[in-house]
Amino acid sequence: MRFLGVLMLALLAGCQSVPPLPAWQSPNGRDDPQLGLIRDLHTGATLTPAQLVEQLADAPRVLVGEQHDNPDHHALQLWLLQALEARRSQGSLLMEMLNPDQQARVEQARAQAVAGQLPQDLPTALAWQKNWDWALYGPIVSHALMQPYPLLAANLDRSEIMQVYQAAPSLNGAASTTPAVRDALFAQIRESHCGLLPESQLPAMLAVQQQRDRRMAERLLAAPGPALLFAGAFHVRRDLGVPLHLADLGSTDEKVLVLAEVGKPVAAQEADFVWYTAALPEKDHCATLRR
Repeated sequence: MRFLGVLMLALLAGCQSVPPLPAWQSPNGRDDPQLGLIRDLHTGATLTPAQLVEQLADAPRVLVGEQHDNPDHHALQLWLLQALEARRSQGSLLMEMLNPDQQARVEQARAQAVAGQLPQDLPTALAWQKNWDWALYGPIVSHALMQPYPLLAANLDRSEIMQVYQAAPSLNGAASTTPAVRDALFAQIRESHCGLLPESQLPAMLAVQQQRDRRMAERLLAAPGPALLFAGAFHVRRDLGVPLHLADLGSTDEKVLVLAEVGKPVAAQEADFVWYTAALPEKDHCATLRR
């Protein structure tokens, strides 16, 4: 009995070791019953944040999908990173927002951080791309640079994207090249461009999307483990994105968490877990494109 009591205390201590959750920042969905809900999409079970960390901690690769402009997603990413660090030794963090041509700058900044001299103007030191809001990503990057594990680029360079756009390389693998996957990605590309993209450009856009997913998969497999990837939610989807490319490369042991705004359901075939957050006001980006 004494052993069981000690075991229970240890389990409770483990569950309580996660850091405090950040407060919601986005204005919408504060009264939604789904707010803060974490669901195991395979079993339908509702999880606490500590239970989610336990589920993810043993995976060699964890993919976290975000909505790029939602501050709550980035706050939860930092929370998750810190919670996993407390649970086990982190091997690496990979980010869609970093390109290979920035890696040397990342390494230099990391060396300065280890020496206690993190650059004051970190965005300039990293040649941070302005299309990624530094106010949202800065806390994650700054934290990662202070850690003993590497921060790694997971995207294609601009020059590589242009090469793919001009002459798409062949994509090998049974999982990522099915007609169903291609058709679904074509539909997503059309929708994201509000139907304004000429049909003749769709194959090139599809090639870029899939080569980016393939690069993320390759970088995950090459990264020190356990590896954690932060990327757009569409990139990490099990039915369309990086997990298909991991499977084509012989790996199927990753876990996928999608951060989703309330009112935007995530299906079981898309991820292993979903965490529903507060939402931003809807934007009509198509109106801007049609101007």
